[in-house]
Amino acid sequence: MRRLLLALLPIVTLLSACTSTDYDLVQTASIPPRFHDKDPQDFGDRTPQHHSIHGIDVSKWQGDIDWAAVKQSGVSFAFIKATEGKDVVDTRFEEYWPKARAAGIAYAPYHFYYFCSTADEQADWFIRNVPRSAVHLPPVLDVEWNGESKTCRYRPSPLTVQSEMKRFMDRLEAYYGKRPIIYTSVDFHRDNLVGQFNEHHFWVRSVAKHPVEIYKDRRWAFWQYTSTGQIPGISGNTDINVFAGSEKNWRKWVKAVSEPKQVAGN
Repeated sequence: MRRLLLALLPIVTLLSACTSTDYDLVQTASIPPRFHDKDPQDFGDRTPQHHSIHGIDVSKWQGDIDWAAVKQSGVSFAFIKATEGKDVVDTRFEEYWPKARAAGIAYAPYHFYYFCSTADEQADWFIRNVPRSAVHLPPVLDVEWNGESKTCRYRPSPLTVQSEMKRFMDRLEAYYGKRPIIYTSVDFHRDNLVGQFNEHHFWVRSVAKHPVEIYKDRRWAFWQYTSTGQIPGISGNTDINVFAGSEKNWRKWVKAVSEPKQVAGN
């Protein structure tokens, strides 16, 4: 129970700062999910199905997407790959985010970090290619080891990792007025992030066990629980995620983060 409370703390903290707004793009009126998992895992009593808000993360590999069908399946949010490193743009990004918005799905762009480029180079690239209108939910920084990369397998020290992440996220927060979400995997978190960035929301990958079992004392807001999801409107496998809070928490959180803080240049 203590770990569950820890997981929800960042959401509760953020909700306490909600501002009054009538902006609520997302309609989450208890749509029973109609998607499935081709290879479901046994999470015991703490199943993802206990969470009412589900979402997906997608990139060009998902191909053509029927966003209306995705919405009707019970998907409430989509993390959409935008950029990678200092010179890669996902070829479907400019198509996906407007269609997700039109379908009434909350959306956020994510950046895959490349440790052979500087934080400023990557922040410049993201800002150049991601308009403010594409950042409905806060932008996401995807940090993980990529041992299969053909161009960069460099693994900097934890201090270097943390310094680069902070620089990149500070740049994005200053430009978009929203504090980035951090996506990470079990090994990368263990090597670099334990006890770090507690002021940020975390989106964690955990496809074999519940996050409380492997991300000790980490307060998480989103949980990626499978990569073999079967979503109406999408061919092939798709990652599925859940939001840690209730449906009511979700609506309040979306309202709180959908309007940026006042930043220079806005």
